[in-house]
Amino acid sequence: MSSHPSTVESDFSRLLEATHRIATDIAAPHAQDVDRDARFPIETVDALRAAGLLGAAIPRELGGPGCTLFQLGQICATLAQACGSSAMVLAMHYIQVACMARHGLGSEFFRSYLHQMIECPQLLASMTSEVGTYGDTRSSICAVERERGRFRLDKDATTGSYCAQADAILITCRRQSDAAASDQVLVLVRRQDCRLVQTTSWDTMGMRGTCSPGFRIESSGPEEQIVPGSFADSSAQTMVPYSHVLWSSLWWGIAADAMGKAAQFVRGQARNNPGAIPPTASRLAELSLLLQNMKVNWTSAAQAFDALAPAAQAEELSSIGWALRLNNLKISCSEAAPQIVHRALQIVGILGYKNDSPFSLGRQYRDALSASLMISNDRINAKSASMLLVFKDAP
Repeated sequence: MSSHPSTVESDFSRLLEATHRIATDIAAPHAQDVDRDARFPIETVDALRAAGLLGAAIPRELGGPGCTLFQLGQICATLAQACGSSAMVLAMHYIQVACMARHGLGSEFFRSYLHQMIECPQLLASMTSEVGTYGDTRSSICAVERERGRFRLDKDATTGSYCAQADAILITCRRQSDAAASDQVLVLVRRQDCRLVQTTSWDTMGMRGTCSPGFRIESSGPEEQIVPGSFADSSAQTMVPYSHVLWSSLWWGIAADAMGKAAQFVRGQARNNPGAIPPTASRLAELSLLLQNMKVNWTSAAQAFDALAPAAQAEELSSIGWALRLNNLKISCSEAAPQIVHRALQIVGILGYKNDSPFSLGRQYRDALSASLMISNDRINAKSASMLLVFKDAP
């Protein structure tokens, strides 16, 4: 199913405009209490659902807007300037939708499920961690069991991102009980078909509204809900690029929010002393450069991904070159975001340090600090180091 470029762009413009409105009218006013109470941003998610934004990543051939990775990044970046937790929930939802849309279209079940999401939007969560794998998402202990056209899957996860609030969860596991730890599949589990038992708390420094404690899950369902193919392919070709780009876009949004507060503060200083350039203005200019470089980093990666020819995607995205680029993107943006917020705090001073100030940067700072911990930068650097030993095209 093809669509005229102007129609595609019009659909995206409508979605981006709706995101701006939701960010301003709903996410921003609730961001403080979402953070304070570590509660799920239900008002924002309900608004995203009503505006059709949960379906933004659904392909046009199934009736969705078919937003590109670059466009999804713009949506997440916009929402993050109002509430980092809300943007993280939306980004992780898009990652799950993309895994089904890019690897499940050969299945009539997944085609039907995605098509139905247009009229009946579903919030999708992720459960890739597991007790005993020490943060390695490409390794599983649990396995899916199949019998008479149905599956059974139990898992003990260290974190389950907003699983208690989601309509369905995509879970990683071994393909079968005798499979290797790295021989994994993705399984879609509907919320009504599982039992969740919370095993840890979620009283964190930042990203408090993502509500991601540990869970034990017991689930079952039709075997057709197992995503076709291997998780190794889904991970390399979709989950990793979508995760690193969308996370980077929302980290940029958090940093841009901090930069906006700093700019507002400096302009106030300038108005109070007409004809003189405030001493903080030069530091604001330096901050603008850092923010611009961060944006170029994630937007160029997203556009390069979108430009890949469909026939070459599997090979390109499984290459060492792309793996290194995505690793470098994640590390660069996850380290840049808290640095930018920190510099903004230095410009604003005590008004940025106070929680009851309109220039407060506490939530932005704490949310940005999570970036380097979401898949540890140390782990990513170690993988990059091993790849660079054999990568012939390294500069």
